[in-house]
Amino acid sequence: MVDAVVVGAGPNGLAAAVTLARAGLSVEVVERNDTIGGGARTAQLTLPGFHHDVCSAVHPMALQSEFFRRFRMEDRIELRLPEVQYGHPLDRGRAGIAYRDLERTAEGLGIDGRAFRNLMEPLSGNADRVADFATDALLHVPRHPLTVLRFGLRALEQGSAAWNARFRDEVAPAMVSGVAAHSIQHMPSLSTAAAALSLGSYAHARGWPVPIGGSQAIVDALAADLVAHGGTIETGREVRSLADLTPAKAVLFDTSVPGMLHIAGKQIPTPKHGALRRFRFGNAAAKVDFALSDPVPWTNTELRKAGTVHIGGTRAEIAEAERAVAQGRHAERPYVLGSEPTVVDPGRAPRGKHVFWAYAHVPAGSDVDPTDAIVRQIERFAPGFRDTILQSSSRTAVQMGEYNPNYVGGDIAAGAASFWQLVKRPVLSSDPWRMGGGMYLCSEASAPGPGVHGMAGWHAARSALRHTFGLSEHVDLAPED
Repeated sequence: MVDAVVVGAGPNGLAAAVTLARAGLSVEVVERNDTIGGGARTAQLTLPGFHHDVCSAVHPMALQSEFFRRFRMEDRIELRLPEVQYGHPLDRGRAGIAYRDLERTAEGLGIDGRAFRNLMEPLSGNADRVADFATDALLHVPRHPLTVLRFGLRALEQGSAAWNARFRDEVAPAMVSGVAAHSIQHMPSLSTAAAALSLGSYAHARGWPVPIGGSQAIVDALAADLVAHGGTIETGREVRSLADLTPAKAVLFDTSVPGMLHIAGKQIPTPKHGALRRFRFGNAAAKVDFALSDPVPWTNTELRKAGTVHIGGTRAEIAEAERAVAQGRHAERPYVLGSEPTVVDPGRAPRGKHVFWAYAHVPAGSDVDPTDAIVRQIERFAPGFRDTILQSSSRTAVQMGEYNPNYVGGDIAAGAASFWQLVKRPVLSSDPWRMGGGMYLCSEASAPGPGVHGMAGWHAARSALRHTFGLSEHVDLAPED
């Protein structure tokens, strides 16, 4: 017998395992794939020497996550900030440029500069407090009620028909919607507004970093710490039932909700079992990785300094594209999230060459190759992009789900990120990670939801320490000198 088994070696599973091992428990991690990482892996997907992030590429939570800050991730790997945290191209060479400096960002927005600054400044100036409530179970008493009030009022504005009331031009609202669309939901809505305000505030606080060497660096750092503290990792092992696992006092699932139910069966108490069966999935992402001969030739040259680019046009165009996806249709001009990591990490490609990462929002279960749609959208704002492509590699939404079973139907959020399902993720509780019977859900299907932040794993492990082991949840995660 071991103290704890973690099923799944994604960032959250490893965060849970590290926390438990640091508490002095014996921990075993089991992973179905031959490599660890889940949504944070790096591989040569196109040509030799071109290193692409398989799922996530830029990490707005890497410097903001309380778990990563306690773990001191930035002391273990290099997280580099681009000069432009994110950019948003519009037609005729216009673009919204989000610098880490909010004042500089506002200055570039002309007539809407003050409105944008007033929207973001109270949040970016208190980004740690925003992250404190945004990365916990939403059903709890907040430690910083004034920040929550400011956030809530702005979310009500940007999540309703009043979302354009403060703006006069197209650029600033397009920037807000470009960040909001990360949640793959119709807009305006409370959930998309919450994504825009939280992620946007992090951009102007600690920034949106790119891990040097790729996202794999994050999981490798977690795995190294786990092994250093006595934990073990076994890859290439499919788990179909609890009988496939080493007997343990606690089992933590870095899986989808259906995956956990399939493995645990009726061992999960009946009331929670019923609530979990009502968990719903959202729409999907389909992805393309490009090996490029040259940088993306954005018409607005300031975009060439950006780590992340939101490609979708005006606020109205993005809303229409997301509406189409919500109705089960492929948008003619889809929202595309793009990143060129070689802007800050040239070692990802042979000398003088570049990699570009992109995904488009599509209906759940789509088997349509997104390459042409993505290239057309990029060409709209970067004429000549097609001529820089040396090779590309695509994954449809169906193939995304085949790669990672947590992404049911290609839903990279592992569950619809609607407002109600963020409140009860996956159950309505102040401790939504605890399933009962010594079992815990530690994936992004649990609170706080999607993103590479380790917070779901950390919260689940702390719950296990309290309830299964009767130990203090306060564990030192800092690297030893």
